[in-house]
Amino acid sequence: MVPEKITPHDAFSDARLVARYADGPPRIVPGFADMQRMSTLLLAERVPDGGRVLVVGAGGGLELKTFAQAYPTWTFDGVDPSSKMIELAVQTLGTLASRVQLHEGTIDAAPAGPFDAATCLLTMHFLSLPERLRTAVEVRRRLKPGSPFVVVHMSIPAEQDERTSWMSRYAAFAISSGIDAHDAQKSSQAIKAHLNFLSPQQDESILREAGFSRISLFYVGFTFRGWVAYA
Repeated sequence: MVPEKITPHDAFSDARLVARYADGPPRIVPGFADMQRMSTLLLAERVPDGGRVLVVGAGGGLELKTFAQAYPTWTFDGVDPSSKMIELAVQTLGTLASRVQLHEGTIDAAPAGPFDAATCLLTMHFLSLPERLRTAVEVRRRLKPGSPFVVVHMSIPAEQDERTSWMSRYAAFAISSGIDAHDAQKSSQAIKAHLNFLSPQQDESILREAGFSRISLFYVGFTFRGWVAYA
């Protein structure tokens, strides 16, 4: 959750906020654990034993831990621009970290591959439209032909009234998960100020423009949507 008056960059650089990161996604992302499980199953349709998976926005290590526990023969490369979030990922992974290489930076820090699959969960909404497209292009360039790319982030209609309604629902879900109502409203306002929302149509268009095909929506949780696409 992005706090009031703190940009996403600051939030992922502040040691106090980073330490509390793992508590956030399960409380603000509807069906968070099931979304991760579905993402794992979509990867498993194509990733072989001994497969190699690229995880973009890997800081915190939550999805890396889920993937690594489910498939003990897979190895991973994770990239994230925040050194503190990478440190948290190492702590989260524990002994599983032996199968993960972590790289500080944007997609440019990722190895050339080729990878058997890639994910980008709860990250794209921090990027501008041009940077989202560039990231998607660079992910595809690192994938073997036919490999899946699983992406999940905030994606809501472009009309202002619709966006206001959906952000109200975001806050309501957070409150229902036990987050203080005042904090939830502050977070909603900060997200509107700092995150870059695109419509679902724009998000799918980016994947197509980056060269992905067979784009399918597999997850919707209020303000969050997830797609699987293939290189």
